[in-house]
Amino acid sequence: MPSWVLRHLGLERPYRFDRLLCVLAAGALLVAVCLFAFFCAVSGELTRYTPRERYFVYLLGLALAGALLARWPRAAVPVLALAAIDLALGAGSSAMQKAGMAFQSIMPPNYNWDVRFEWHPLLQGVPIPSISVPVMGNTISHSSAGTRGRDYTVEELSRKSVVAVFGGSATYDISVSDANTWANRLEQALGPDWFAVINHGVPGYSTVEHLVQTAFYADSFGVKPTCALYYIGWNDIRSAHIENLDPGYARYHLRTMIDGLRVRRFGNAYLSISPLFTLVARFVSNEVETIRPPVLEGTPKSGSDPVLEAFYQRNVRSISMINRGRGVRTIWVGQVLNVAVLDDDRIYGWLPFVRNRDVWPLLDTFNRRLRAEAAALGDPYIEIRPDDFSPEDFSDNGHFREAGALKLARLLVPSVAKECRKPQ
Repeated sequence: MPSWVLRHLGLERPYRFDRLLCVLAAGALLVAVCLFAFFCAVSGELTRYTPRERYFVYLLGLALAGALLARWPRAAVPVLALAAIDLALGAGSSAMQKAGMAFQSIMPPNYNWDVRFEWHPLLQGVPIPSISVPVMGNTISHSSAGTRGRDYTVEELSRKSVVAVFGGSATYDISVSDANTWANRLEQALGPDWFAVINHGVPGYSTVEHLVQTAFYADSFGVKPTCALYYIGWNDIRSAHIENLDPGYARYHLRTMIDGLRVRRFGNAYLSISPLFTLVARFVSNEVETIRPPVLEGTPKSGSDPVLEAFYQRNVRSISMINRGRGVRTIWVGQVLNVAVLDDDRIYGWLPFVRNRDVWPLLDTFNRRLRAEAAALGDPYIEIRPDDFSPEDFSDNGHFREAGALKLARLLVPSVAKECRKPQ
């Protein structure tokens, strides 16, 4: 073995076994990182050109740097310690998430998630206008008005029936490309020469945000909609069984949105290439950021929440009254979910105090309240049931795949065509 290698390993007189320990530790880390990367790759959890790939390259770089710095153990040890900590935090948090012991892993994600939203003082987060980004194999575009999909001109909209659709992530349609959202499918089915369906959906939005949208931001591209359709429920019931619930969902739901939409640089949703730095950044953010962490008090329960129901119905009435005052027809659609996967006692995180088996009964109760409220207001209600869909129509517990989005659009067509046709 060359003498310079022996010196580097500390195996030449005078012996330096601290150097050898650094090299051995670096070797063990290299093996551990490679094994973990191999496991992720074969299980489909490691894809090229993603933050997760960069995470493993970063760990390998730290381990190699520790080995090269072995002649200076005081420099090598911190580097190797950082590699060990970041490997443990990434692998550990991933394992805890899979075991249902954590809602989110701090290991960098296995997909590219470009920034698509920006901070807004009333809505916490809104779509960034005029962008088009790839998200998990889909193209997601925002118009110049900050809606999902393409731009429209005033002249084009002036001769069409304009349908503004509002909702959360299932309206924004996070799992499909622009052409396959149910809003775009609805426009195509209604006839794009006569109808324009403008998608105001934003992930996470509840009736609180829809109330603000309706009051101030319903007119996109300078044209008032002919009618407004609301596909709602899921994001409201996430506030079920929270103690001392704020009427505007301000103590919990709205505070989570700023991190859920990733509209600040550091926060509870911040992820960096280093899990340790992620934790440090989140801790500092919680201590110095003006927006305080969510206040969450309560216990998991079955059944409905009368306080939340009252707030929900109040929001529905307020939205309807604003639209009626502006001469806009309001259509309500109670949301559906993939009930086949909601059959256990786990809590998946978005609804902090609702077990999976209780999610659909709770949402069904809210849908019945919505139907009754719509009848009292004289607004159309479109009945959609889980039986109209199969599990294959969903990408998870409530977001549509292409087939599901197309089915929903077809179910909506008759009522929307009847209620929203612009007088000639």
